[in-house]
Amino acid sequence: MKKAIVVVIAVMGFSGSATAQAPVAVVEEVQGNVSGAEFMDYIVPGKVIRLGQGASIVVGYMKSCRRETISGVGTIIVGEDESKVHLAEVEAARTNCDPAQVHATTRATSDVAASVVRSVGKGAAPAGPPLTLYGTSPLVEAKGRGTLVFERLDQKGERQQFDLTGNQLKGRFYDLAGTSKSLTPGATYAATFASRKVVFRVDPQAKPGPTPIVGRLLRLE
Repeated sequence: MKKAIVVVIAVMGFSGSATAQAPVAVVEEVQGNVSGAEFMDYIVPGKVIRLGQGASIVVGYMKSCRRETISGVGTIIVGEDESKVHLAEVEAARTNCDPAQVHATTRATSDVAASVVRSVGKGAAPAGPPLTLYGTSPLVEAKGRGTLVFERLDQKGERQQFDLTGNQLKGRFYDLAGTSKSLTPGATYAATFASRKVVFRVDPQAKPGPTPIVGRLLRLE
């Protein structure tokens, strides 16, 4: 009996530690019969995803910038930087992304924003932001209702805002690719929503529209 209790406690402890793991990838597309993952799910190492006949999934890894298109009947086990795939077919390529997006939230962004503004006023080179996006149409994680604001820091005058009603995808994802607006390549912005702020730069070669999500994901959480 004591042995059984120990086993149960060990299993519970393992489950808790798995739940606490940080996500390493995002599900960018889902087609057909896929179990274990949905569009725009964050996934952690060890997550098992199963594909049925005719199914496919696109997984973007946030640290390695590896983007995998996996199709056909098979099983996927999510890793730290890439997936282990059994039976299904994998097409993988490295895409443009910034590994800083894993942890680029409100931390330290106020100081960066102030530094950029001061640099512009003095005509000096602005300080580098902590995050680079590789698409001019960010997919923003902003949960609930409120006003999402993009304010350009390296040049005065550009400000865009979007009123979010809480009806975003899963209540928290808003995609500028579905609007007629986009940001300026090479520019530096502060994005704010409620009390959260992230400072980021748009890559000079960035394009508008539904480019790979892992390269334009902006987490205002």
